[in-house]
Formats: sequence, C-alpha cells, structure tokens
Amino acid sequence: MRQTWRWFGPLDRVSIDDMLQAGVEGVVTALHHVPTGEVWTPSEIEKRQNELSRMRDGELSDLEWEVVESLPVSEDIKKQKGDWRRHIDNYKISMEHLAGAGIDTICYNFMPVLDWTRTDLAYRLRTGATCMRFDYADFAAFDIHILERPGACEDFDEDMREEAARRFFEMDDARRADLARNIVFGLPGAAESFTLEDVRRHLSEYASISAEGLRAHFIDFLEEVAPVAEKLGLRLCCHPDDPPFGLLGLPRVMSTEADYKTMMEAVDLPANGITLCSGSLGARPDNDLPGMMERLGDRVHFLHLRNVHRETAGIKGSFHESEHLGGDTDMVALMAAAIAEERRRKAAGRADCNIPFRPDHGLDILDDQTRKAQPGYPAIGRLKGLAELRGILKALDR
Repeated sequence: MRQTWRWFGPLDRVSIDDMLQAGVEGVVTALHHVPTGEVWTPSEIEKRQNELSRMRDGELSDLEWEVVESLPVSEDIKKQKGDWRRHIDNYKISMEHLAGAGIDTICYNFMPVLDWTRTDLAYRLRTGATCMRFDYADFAAFDIHILERPGACEDFDEDMREEAARRFFEMDDARRADLARNIVFGLPGAAESFTLEDVRRHLSEYASISAEGLRAHFIDFLEEVAPVAEKLGLRLCCHPDDPPFGLLGLPRVMSTEADYKTMMEAVDLPANGITLCSGSLGARPDNDLPGMMERLGDRVHFLHLRNVHRETAGIKGSFHESEHLGGDTDMVALMAAAIAEERRRKAAGRADCNIPFRPDHGLDILDDQTRKAQPGYPAIGRLKGLAELRGILKALDR
C-alpha cells in the first residue's frame, strides 16, 4: 500500500519538511485556489508540483503529486443548471492536463451543497486531545432554529425537536454563530465558502431534485468524464457522503455499498471507481467496511483510513473522530482485505497493484493544539495514525 499525505499547499501549516520526517511516499493535493468549474491549467499544475518538490532549504524532497483531492464537481453540474455543460467540458480539459503532468488518480465527491458536516471542530476528549465531532442534536438546533429551513421540523422526531430547542435557547449569540460557522465550513482549503444565505439559496434550488434525480445527474456526469478518464489512463474515485445520511432535506447518493454498486454498474468502466473512506462510511452502523473492501475492491482506487466512534445506535446519529485504531471500524480487518486485493491485482498483472492510502484526519495532540492546522489535518495526530497503520501493514506482511 502506497503511503501518502494530504497537503493544502504553501499556506498549509504542515510543511513538506514535516511530511518527509513522517516518512510519507507521495502527496495528495489540489489547486484549492482555482474556482470550482474553471480549468486547471498546465502552468498551475506544474507550479504545485514544483512547490512540493523542494524542502525549506531548497533541497529536493523527492516527493511527487500522486493523487488529486479534489477536482471538485460544481453545484451547477449536480443540479444541471446554469453553466453545467461548460463545467463538464472544463472538467475534461483539467483531466487531460493532469494526465499530461503524470498524475493518474483523481478523488472527487458528489455531495450537494456541503462537502462534509461537523458541529464541533475542536471537541475535547477525556485525554485533553481534541477532534472533530458531529452532534445530531446540535445539528437539529442549527437546522430548525438558526438556518430556519422550511420543513426542518419534519425531519426530526419529537424528542429530538425538544432537545434541539433546549440547546438552542441555552446558547448565547457567540455559540450560535460558532455552530453555524462550523457547519458551513466547507471543503478544507477550498476557494469558496458559504454564508447562511448561500446555503438557503442552494437548498431552494435542490427542492425539486430527488435522490433519483441527483443520481441521474451523477450518472450523466460519469457518462461524460469516465470514458475520457479511461482513454487517458486516469482513475476516478468518488468519495462517500460525509456523514453518510440525509441532512438539510438534501438527497444523498453515495452513502452505502448499494450506492457504490449502482454507480459502478451504471458506467461500467475500470476508470470509474471508489475512494473508500472508512471514517465517512464508518459513521453509519450498517456499513461493513472490511466486507466492502472485499466485494468492491476491484474498483477501489484510493483509501482514506480513519476511524470514528459512534455515540448513538441509529443510522442518523452523533459521532466523533477517534484514534485510527480506536473507533468502531475494525482497521486490521479492513487493511487485511486491502492487502488481499493488492495481491490479486499483482497476480493479474495490474499496474495499479499498490493502492494509495492516506491517514485521514487525526486527533489534535501535543503541539498540534498550538499549530492550528486545517481542521482534521494536524501534523502529530496524523503522524501517530500513520505510524499505527504502518505497524498493521508490517505485522500483516509478516
């Protein structure tokens, strides 16, 4: 398995030097400053490659940009409105430019409006470490009382509505503003961020789009870009919904194994594949991560290895990020299934027999708490996670 690390560019508070000291083999990054829907030019791609190729003192790092995360899909494409056709054409051009630069794996997602959702970006654990958390009651308080989404009350049972009201009225203005800011935080490093009015506008435009409609739009997108990826020798890998259940009345189409199978069968090309994120999918108790790796592994092009602790039993519920080996997903079983898939690929002579993975997220520990890197992307917390995952690999290899 190929050990990679996500990097948000020169402004990232976790540097190229830090990555090298962590012992990573490749870099996962993106052109975060380019507005969604616009073309990634060869010059901008080359600039990012040059930025990660050298250490602070100018020495070569020997690190290369191996995985794109993410080449974002615009809201226009998801809704099939506005500039959606131009954005698809631009997506294809960006893919051609990435292939020309020697980058062959592209992670993306098809989540409407919000790319991921947390209510707390620095939840304190008993040890004093902090992590990201999704509290379902806090989210209900935001949805019903802060966003004031029409029909929001209908999405929660009576007990949850009462708890949401209690929490909202106990919050001061600063806490309410902080909760709203956390929820609309958006994709780390992205060029755009949303206001509450932006969210309300997008929600109104999605009101007429069902899950079946969004899935149809997704398949239309894949029918356009997957053949291009196949021709260019690229691997596309869709990230699951985070969290993997419906929020804000929006449709979700990438939350379960069945969702992934539908997507792969609809556009049945090897280039049309999966980012298997054990944290996102693991927030839902009916997702069997080792089993998904065994059954869908042929099309797993990228792995996000992280763990969450589910605080409630239902499909929709609260959870928080945990240590990589400490959550509800059996990480040893998942990695064993990934290694078995790699061995099958090697025996079949596949060029992609080494699946890239990265230690996704991590607890803020030690100096992370003063470094203040991107939420979920601390230096030491991820290094600890990578060390634990590397230990599993070593043991399984023996």
